[in-house]
Amino acid sequence: MTRFVRWTALAAASALLAAGCSAGSSDDDKGGLSWGRCKATAEGPAPSSDWQCATLKVPLDWSEPDGETIGLGLIRAKARGEDRVGSLLFNFGGPGASGLSMMPSYAPAVSSLRERYDLVSWDPRGVGASEGVRCRGDKEIQAAESVDVSPDTPAEEKAYFEDAADFGQGCRKDAGKLMAHVSTADSARDMDRIREALGDARMNYFGISYGTELGGTYAHLFPKKVGRMTLDAVVDPGADTVGHAENQARGFQRALNGYLESTGQDPEEGTRKIADLLRRIDARPLAAGTPGRKLTQTLAVTGIILPLYSKDSWPTLTSALEAAEQGDGSELLALADRYNERDPSGRYGTTTHSQRVISCLDDRQRPTMAETKRLLPRFEKISPVFGAFLGWDTAGWCHDWPVPGQHDTPEVSAPGAAPVLVVGNTGDPATPYEGARRMADELGKGVGVMLTWRGEGHGAYGSGSDCVDSTVDAYLLDGAVPKDGKVCS
Repeated sequence: MTRFVRWTALAAASALLAAGCSAGSSDDDKGGLSWGRCKATAEGPAPSSDWQCATLKVPLDWSEPDGETIGLGLIRAKARGEDRVGSLLFNFGGPGASGLSMMPSYAPAVSSLRERYDLVSWDPRGVGASEGVRCRGDKEIQAAESVDVSPDTPAEEKAYFEDAADFGQGCRKDAGKLMAHVSTADSARDMDRIREALGDARMNYFGISYGTELGGTYAHLFPKKVGRMTLDAVVDPGADTVGHAENQARGFQRALNGYLESTGQDPEEGTRKIADLLRRIDARPLAAGTPGRKLTQTLAVTGIILPLYSKDSWPTLTSALEAAEQGDGSELLALADRYNERDPSGRYGTTTHSQRVISCLDDRQRPTMAETKRLLPRFEKISPVFGAFLGWDTAGWCHDWPVPGQHDTPEVSAPGAAPVLVVGNTGDPATPYEGARRMADELGKGVGVMLTWRGEGHGAYGSGSDCVDSTVDAYLLDGAVPKDGKVCS
């Protein structure tokens, strides 16, 4: 089971670099960080010598700051220019995305920012090098691909909820007491400790996708410590579990409509055609050219989702849908595998594991199966393709979860904070545009500054708009706050 909100820069997912901290060190920061060469891991080679890694100790439980500690893995590349502003901390979303893996591959997109900033990222608690969680093994993950996440019969419903409960128990077994201390608020407090360790008086931050919720939470907890903060591909802070799923159904359907129009199809007719294809696949999964594997309806939807994150990938979607119509599920399966971080040898990444552990600790709502069934017609009306999957997700994602959730919606009000630049993309499928406006409003008057891009894809910065890029660069590099409501078309 996979939730569809994930980090930006998904096009780089197949070429992620992984990093750890090797023995030895170069220099020590005021906060006690000992930076050394990053090392290779089982997931990939070490990044170039431009990159350094370190481990920062933070409290396991922030209510007991002098108690047990955990280690956070950090990575940085120093600023190239002499007129250094400080450090710029990045979070790439998920929740569950590894900053140690993403930062080197994302750095070319933010090369202008490296002139005046050290580029810094980290694996949040429960992720990768920071006490990363793995809830089940590769064979179990592949076996669970047969579970229908939009069940149609009592037997499928039973299997769906049993799988959800089993996943949660696997997380508890692996994470132990950490499972109650991986919330967004915990990570926001970690961010402030990172700021101190880096020697920065204020937090300069670039949050993407879920990283915007993390940034908003930080601004609420530490408003006087906010420096230059940019939030791109913004999660709606006012949406609860059901509202968030509805937002995504609406956002992905908009993106699908845009894709269909780009191919000359009527969106309503094209959507109906894809929904019919998915129903046929549900009844009879397609051969996919890989022994022991078939393209199920769930994998097909996942394969359709991936190319909607970026307009550049739309031709790939056309090819995969055409092949599926001819009975060949291999292309959609390959797209689903990329999304699910499955490599050719059958090894899976753990982003979804961390994502679920974090989000289920954050979210207090636990819709029942009966409540979800009542909601399904509304979801299916929003999107005949994605509605049922996202509707069922509201009940299954945190079903029978071992720890209770903390809130219905995150608190992001930040009175007294410096201006925060909120960037919304009208064609964003995973974090629809309305969420950006809500974030700007909830940050508070004089704090949230809205920048709109009339574009397509998940995220705006680095997506082809000189207007967006120059506005963000001017803010982060020179402190030039744009007029609230500026639009880049």
